[in-house]
Amino acid sequence: MSAHWQSRPEGGGRFALWLIRSIGLYGGRRFGRLFLYPITLYFFLRRKPEREASRQYLEKVLPRPVTTWQVMKHIHCFAATMLDRVFLLAHGERDFQIETEGLELLVERIEQGRGVLLFGSHQGSFEALRALASRQPDVSLRVLLDKQKTPALTELLEALAPGIGDKVIDASKDGATMVLQMAEACAQGAMVALLADRGREHEVLRRAELLGQPAPFPVGPWLLAHTLQVPVVLCFGLYLGGNRYRLIFEPFAERVDIPRHDRAPALDAVIGRYAQRVEHYIHVAPYNWFNFYDFWQQDLHAPVRPEPAVAGERIGN
Repeated sequence: MSAHWQSRPEGGGRFALWLIRSIGLYGGRRFGRLFLYPITLYFFLRRKPEREASRQYLEKVLPRPVTTWQVMKHIHCFAATMLDRVFLLAHGERDFQIETEGLELLVERIEQGRGVLLFGSHQGSFEALRALASRQPDVSLRVLLDKQKTPALTELLEALAPGIGDKVIDASKDGATMVLQMAEACAQGAMVALLADRGREHEVLRRAELLGQPAPFPVGPWLLAHTLQVPVVLCFGLYLGGNRYRLIFEPFAERVDIPRHDRAPALDAVIGRYAQRVEHYIHVAPYNWFNFYDFWQQDLHAPVRPEPAVAGERIGN
């Protein structure tokens, strides 16, 4: 259970993802959802570390003892959002009801023309954000994604939406290249989206309280925000069941300042604020949490370093 999340194999592999794609696209979403039940049972039985991580997480957030049914509901929710990625990429919003909160506040920041950083987490569906981007065709959306970690999933997404590869900034590249690409995108007024809750192996981390326990969060996204000096907006795409999603935008900071002489307290403050919002939406939609490893115990084998060195360090994804 203490293994780092990057050491876990990609769930399902190419065949399973091809099967999901084929069932979904040729059988339709209603037919495809019938397969979520055997898929849920398969992963419940075959992926013990993820099953145990789900139970430990649910014990932190639910008021009663966690049942097998609740663990399976958690896995089913994840499987449902994975299947929906097929339809969100292939057909956009056509098959879904996507509610929005705070969209006008995001538009205000886009209109400043400086670019916007969208910080999300592994809760719900980030693909709903891509679908919503079609409402603003004049605004580019770039997404930070580690192609090396999930090659089969990356192939599937690019097959469904051939132009998606051009909109991805590969997080597996060196830090300088990645920061340069993000800076260029912001200079063109684009939205750049990334997930800020997971740290890579050997990445600089700092701990903030989450569900009553200190949890490690990467500092890379916040140092990047300090470097780019553009507005930061939090984004949460919550799955509400059926074909319903709620896409929430919360302005976080007009700019993030991490002074060199007082770096550690400044990072603790900004990461602590982010962790509070993550926890808020955990309580709003507890089955939307898709970190299927012991989030609180990751990287205990390596101490959290007090002072990050550079802004171009690897960024979690």
